[in-house]
Amino acid sequence: MREKILNKATEMFLDLGFKSVTMDDIAENLGISKKTIYAHYKTKSKLVEACSIELYNSITEGIDEIIAEELNPINEILCIHQYILKRLREEKSSPQYQLKKYYPNIDKNLRLNKMVRMKECVVCNLNRGVKEGLYRKDIRVDIVYRFYYMMLEGIKNSEYFPEENYPTSFLVKHFLDYHIRGIVSAKGQVILEKLAKNPIHEN
Repeated sequence: MREKILNKATEMFLDLGFKSVTMDDIAENLGISKKTIYAHYKTKSKLVEACSIELYNSITEGIDEIIAEELNPINEILCIHQYILKRLREEKSSPQYQLKKYYPNIDKNLRLNKMVRMKECVVCNLNRGVKEGLYRKDIRVDIVYRFYYMMLEGIKNSEYFPEENYPTSFLVKHFLDYHIRGIVSAKGQVILEKLAKNPIHEN
């Protein structure tokens, strides 16, 4: 029952938002009493936290599967971003914004975990790209990684990018183009142009 509650709550939070969905809504949707939910999750905050971790783990597993394919670094980062864009398009509400606004402590802890995982992923990709001659040899990996993280976080800032004018998926796509073209070598540029002519198609 705990997993059933978690799955349904995650689905509803993505569709309607963390703030909009109540424990009553979840209970009614599952055909159970609210008391049953509280037996597994003492507060709504605990349930929101569990759902956020579940979403994070799900996305991380998807990224790990792409990395396991051992693609060249350029192809790998493009596939990862395509996967992320697909996940973003599946979200009908703005869960990240609502999480930060209404559950700041949960958002903070999740961002710390994401930062550690992203560093591992991006630094490894950058080092491989330099080693294989696909990225410029003069890039400072420690700086480029920080630029990468800083810009992705900046995309979420509604003061700079109001969502009604700049959908997150649109910004992520343009950021990736900016990032890749700033670090590829002449050899990497050839691969990038080939990929542009024959883009990776979504499933």
